Parts: sequence; C-alpha cells; structure tokens
Amino acid sequence: MLSFRARLALLILAVLAASPAFAAYAHHHTSGSRSRTLHKTASRSHRLHGQQAIEPARVTEIQQALIREHYLNGEANGKWDSTTEAAMQKFQADQGWQTKLMPDSRALKKLGLGPDYSTAINAQGSSFAAPPPASTIPTPQTEGFAAAAGVSR
Repeated sequence: MLSFRARLALLILAVLAASPAFAAYAHHHTSGSRSRTLHKTASRSHRLHGQQAIEPARVTEIQQALIREHYLNGEANGKWDSTTEAAMQKFQADQGWQTKLMPDSRALKKLGLGPDYSTAINAQGSSFAAPPPASTIPTPQTEGFAAAAGVSR
C-alpha cells in the first residue's frame, strides 16, 4: 500500500504531465478559431445587401404613377434622380409611412404597382376571381351554413 506522500507525488506528476498537452491544445484551438472568426466577420461586414438600384423600366413605372398622383411634374425619364426620390419620400410621408431612399413596398402597392397575380396558375379559383352567384350554391349547403351560424330560415 502506498503512503500518503507517494500518492500525492503520483498525483502531482500526473497533473504536470497532462497540463502541457492540454494547454497546447487549448491555446492552439482558441487562438486559431478566434483569428478565423474575426477575419470572416470583417470580410462579411463590407458586403452590400439587398437591391442596390432600380431598373430604368421600373423607375419609369414609378415616375408615371407619381405623376398621375400629382407628386411629380414633367415626364418620366427612367432615371432615379433626386426629384423622383423627393417625390417618393413626400408620397410616403403623406401616407404616414417611413420615408426611405428606396420605395417602400406599401407605397408601390398604393401607387398601383404591386404584384399582379391575375395570371397565376390558381388565380381563377382564388379570392381574386368574382364569387359565384348565391343562386348557384346548393340548398343543402346553404341550410348547413345557416344551421352552423345559428340562423333560422
């Protein structure tokens, strides 16, 4: 059986033998991953995100809508210039919306330039199509709706 001093000496030797290997691994791992992480985030932060410019055909549509709504004078030229930008900002401000340098989607919809779903594959049976006349709904179905709503006929 080992004495207390012998066990203590073995424990200290084991700790001393393991600590350089652990320290080298931890130091290498930490410093390497940190430098790679800093390098990656620095390069990502300089990338531009989102749409950077509006195509001339779309600018012409926006200008025509702003002219129609009396926010822009003159003719549509397809260039997103300071006059067009000021007219769009005034339009958005008059609606109570945030004025941005690029048009807001709500503003485009309000100007009638939102997405057109009329040619979508499911447009005929969707809410974009007119509802069928009430006379075409079968009587059992109508009675079922009335019963579910608690309405007596």
